[in-house]
Amino acid sequence: MAISLDKLVGLHHRALQVRTEKMEVMSGNLANANTPGYKARDIDFKTAMQAAQTELTSSLSRTHEKHFAVEVRNPGELMYRVPTQPDTGDGNTVDVQAERNAFLDTGMRYQAGIEFLNGKFKGFKKALSGGQA
Repeated sequence: MAISLDKLVGLHHRALQVRTEKMEVMSGNLANANTPGYKARDIDFKTAMQAAQTELTSSLSRTHEKHFAVEVRNPGELMYRVPTQPDTGDGNTVDVQAERNAFLDTGMRYQAGIEFLNGKFKGFKKALSGGQA
């Protein structure tokens, strides 16, 4: 029987990639918190994971020129964040406290994903060794 690492890790690998991209975007937002006119960016995790799921589960192809073209949205597409506070006058939309909180939340979820995958690989290694740790 063939061993499939894709079946072992599922979408968890992609989730870690999206969270890494998200943390990079948020760190850029924090770095530009005092830059006039800077617009905060974000990656919608839920949308990115839905796109990754669709990408993995379906392989649509056009078999006839009159079929509709299927456009798959880039899972890591950057979007502008909707400001939660009134404009300060300089056009910057970065809310430092919200960015820090979101960064910490994403970091904790990233760490939990790493721990989950670590457990999966430990179980896989145990299974390969016949139950010997």
